[in-house]
Amino acid sequence: MEVINATGRRKTAIASVYLSDGDGKITVNGRDYKEYFATAILQYEVLEPFVVTNTSGKYDVKVNLTGGGITGQAEALRHAISRALCKINEEFRPALKAKGFMMRDPRMVERKKFGQKKARKRFQFSKR
Repeated sequence: MEVINATGRRKTAIASVYLSDGDGKITVNGRDYKEYFATAILQYEVLEPFVVTNTSGKYDVKVNLTGGGITGQAEALRHAISRALCKINEEFRPALKAKGFMMRDPRMVERKKFGQKKARKRFQFSKR
């Protein structure tokens, strides 16, 4: 099997995934995913697409992560892995879609406007 490339996004985090046959090794920005994602919850989130499709330990994953925070990056990685697995086998799609892994989360921080303290908060108004 050749290398499968896919991209996943959440908020401002972007994950580029390269999936190839292997023994389940996941490398994130040159480090092991357990070292990169310290908490067990985030590690579980990364592995969820493999658990749902019963492909744990079948593919090696090389990931480039940029932007966002650690949780956004984990969910962007989950999105990218799900998209790559669908490229390998289209029959995985209904199970992944039912769990919500195929949907991109577009919510981002609203920009600050001029003449205001934050995006929506105004400066204090003084009548006199």
